[in-house]
Amino acid sequence: MEASTQTALVLAAQAGDQIAFATLVEPYQRELLIHCYRMLGSLHDAEDLVQEALLRAWEKRATLTSPRSYRAWLYRIATNLCLNMLTRAPRRSLPPEMYPKSDPGSPLPESAREPIWLEPFPDDLLTDPHTGPEDRALRREHITLAFLMALQHLTPTQRAILLLREVLEWPAAEVAEWLNLSVPAVNSALQRARRALQERNVLPETPITPPPPQLQSLLDRYVACWEQADIPGLVALLREDAWFTMPPLPIWLQGRVAIATELSARICIPGRHWHLLPTRANGRPAFGLYRQEAQANSYQFIGLVVLDVVEGQIASMVSFLEQSCFSSFGLPPTLPYEREHTRHFLS
Repeated sequence: MEASTQTALVLAAQAGDQIAFATLVEPYQRELLIHCYRMLGSLHDAEDLVQEALLRAWEKRATLTSPRSYRAWLYRIATNLCLNMLTRAPRRSLPPEMYPKSDPGSPLPESAREPIWLEPFPDDLLTDPHTGPEDRALRREHITLAFLMALQHLTPTQRAILLLREVLEWPAAEVAEWLNLSVPAVNSALQRARRALQERNVLPETPITPPPPQLQSLLDRYVACWEQADIPGLVALLREDAWFTMPPLPIWLQGRVAIATELSARICIPGRHWHLLPTRANGRPAFGLYRQEAQANSYQFIGLVVLDVVEGQIASMVSFLEQSCFSSFGLPPTLPYEREHTRHFLS
C-alpha cells in the first residue's frame, strides 16, 4: 500500500470512517493471522485474536500518531494480545514432547484434552503472490510443526522476540519499545532463543530449495500403500527413526516395527478401506484421511495427516484427529466409495 494512500485511509478511519478502516486493515489480516498462529500454535485462537486486535485498533485509532507506521502498530497490538493470552494458557505441544514412547500392543488410551495440542495450519493461508520463491520457502519453514514444537520451549517473550526480529525482521529498537524492554535485553533474548532452536535444528540459515521431483513419486507410493493396506510397502517409505502420533490420543510410536504393528492392529484392519485426499499443511504435504467401514457406501472424513520428508524418506506422520481443527481446509465431510481423484501434492 502506497504511503499516501495509507495516510489518507488512516486519517479517514480516525475520523470514524469504518469503510476506510476495513480497506486499511484488509491487506494485513493474513500476515497477522500467521504471526498469531506462530505465537499461539492454534489457528482458532489466532483467528479470534486477530479479530480482537482489529477491534482494539478501531477503538484506539485516535492514538496512532504516525500513519506511516500503521502496520507496525497493528503488530504491536496483536503481539501484546498474544503475550497476554499466553500468560493464562498452557503451552501447546504434540505427544512426543509430553509422553514416553508408546507400546503398540497396549490398549488405546482415551483422548487427552490436557495438555492442549498444536493445531494444523492450511498452506492456502500462506499464499502471497507478492513474494518470491525464496521468501515463500522460508515462510513455509517458519510454520512447520517442528518449528512450532521448538517455539513452545521458549518463554512467551523469547518467542515474540524471535518471531519479530528473526522471522519478520523488525528493528531491535522497535521491538524493544513494543515490549517495554531495552535493546540489549531484546538482543540477549534473541540469542538465547536462536541457540535453543539451533539445538533442535529447526531455524534455517538459508532459504530451503524447492522439493525434488522424487517427492511426488514418494507421495504417490504413500497414498497407494495406504489405500491398498500395503503395510510393508508403507513402512518401507519411512526412515528407521520415523515417528507417528495421533493427537488428541496421547500416544506416539517410533521406528518401523512399532509403526507397522500399530497399523496392522488398529488402522489397516480387514473390512476397512481408506482414501487419502491431498492438501498441504504447515508447509508440508498433507492428506485428508477418509475411512470406509464394512457395508458403508461412503468414506467418512476422520482427520488430517501431515508428513515431514527428509532426504527422500518420511520422517514423521502426525495424524490430527480433532474434528474442530479442519474447518479452514475445505475438505468435504464424506466421499463416495467409488469416487476417483486426481492427486496434485506440490502446488
